[in-house]
Amino acid sequence: MTLPPSSPETPAVEMTAITKRYPGTLANDGVDLSVRPGEIHALMGENGAGKSTLMSVLYGTERPDAGTVRIHGREVHFAGPADAIAAGLGMVHQGFRLFDSLTVAENVVYRAEPRRFGLVDRTAARRRVRELAEEHGLPVDPDARVGSLPVGVRQRVEILKLLHRRARVLILDEPTAVLTPDEAVRLFAVLKSLAKQGHCVILVTHKLQEVLEVGDTITVLRDGRVTARLRTADTTASEIAEAMTGRRVELDRVHPPGTPGEVVLSVSGVRGVDLTVRAGEIVGIAGVAGNGQSELIEALAGLRPVAAGRVEIRGHDITHASPAGRRAAGLSYVPEDRAAVGTAPAASVADNLAMGHHRRPPLATGRVLLHSAAVQGHARSLIERFGIKTASPRTPAGALSGGNLQKLLVGRELAHEAPLLLVEQPTRGVDIGAVQRIHEQLVAHRDAGHAILLVSSELSEIRALSDRILVMYEGRISASYDRDDADERTLGLALAGAEA
Repeated sequence: MTLPPSSPETPAVEMTAITKRYPGTLANDGVDLSVRPGEIHALMGENGAGKSTLMSVLYGTERPDAGTVRIHGREVHFAGPADAIAAGLGMVHQGFRLFDSLTVAENVVYRAEPRRFGLVDRTAARRRVRELAEEHGLPVDPDARVGSLPVGVRQRVEILKLLHRRARVLILDEPTAVLTPDEAVRLFAVLKSLAKQGHCVILVTHKLQEVLEVGDTITVLRDGRVTARLRTADTTASEIAEAMTGRRVELDRVHPPGTPGEVVLSVSGVRGVDLTVRAGEIVGIAGVAGNGQSELIEALAGLRPVAAGRVEIRGHDITHASPAGRRAAGLSYVPEDRAAVGTAPAASVADNLAMGHHRRPPLATGRVLLHSAAVQGHARSLIERFGIKTASPRTPAGALSGGNLQKLLVGRELAHEAPLLLVEQPTRGVDIGAVQRIHEQLVAHRDAGHAILLVSSELSEIRALSDRILVMYEGRISASYDRDDADERTLGLALAGAEA
């Protein structure tokens, strides 16, 4: 069902009065969305506002209860993503959907392979990828194995997949979440070029400054309804944030420094890294994904064996302790992968919030027997404290939006009141209002005398929260800064392995 391109006057995408209900939730309530060819349109809103549901309806993974969808002026009823792809839509998801063991060319042409004499024409596939890469400014090696590529190049592969299928409507979900500032700039140049060629780009993101830089128009959702339609040339970050949250939000706040006390975490020679974190201090680790920071944190949390070196919490050697032993020694941990590592999606919100507390009173009446009323009460308290949007404490955690699952995870670990908190990407995929709340909770946790080792790919987050900043590059600590010496340019150069 390939649809012809629309004229500049006809919307490439027109969604009218879209309504979608789930048990206990009205996800979309009469939502209208219109995007024209050649336009970069930002879809914004807090977690749970209905953005993902609306894009699921557009891409055919969900069917609306009411409303219509038109592509290039023609009403469509997609039975699934295959219909959407055939109609000229393409989507780059937050979690890339690539085969690591295949080459770039094999990934790009998968299920749309050029053929010769009934067989896949690999030469034509490589030639097609080179032509698309050159045409759109997306340099890749067609013969490279995807599993060996950095994350920024993998994203180019995802975009090339869409262009190979001649997508005219491109949906990108949080596309810069794992990119360096320079990679984000290059991505924006590509998106602007595609828009000039008549493509329609829908950008789902929480990053206000990015939207103002690259977007043309904005639709803001709150509680499933449209609260604002804006032109970026005529608006401000504060106006967008207020439309998203319904209140004034203090942007770009840098929190006052902490008052460091005794050493809580001491690391020497672990994966070639030495560092300390003191009580009442946040030490931030900045680094592009793939430079060893995740592996370091997993080793400290007990998820990877420590082959050499020593790890101490408050002077106690935990180098070879189990994860449970580390928790008993005073460690809490917010992992980067909230779904696969941090939570049990099939278990209830209440049970997930109890994890780590579940062997101790008041949640447990014995070594293994949970006290149901106490678990539910504990959950209700944390749901309110951290603003977790859920129909009920008994709702499966997997039914939550990504941002609300993140709030659940951060809230659970802060509730431990452990002397040391390891936290990776605490606000990834979280809206501006929740970012502010999580930042305030982390600072309050520090000011209560806890030590925090923070890993974030967001320079603004590192600079807003950290008392000291370490930069990891190619598996080692390549630079260390006091907070007052770490401006964005200095950190950006260090992230790329260059001297300021």
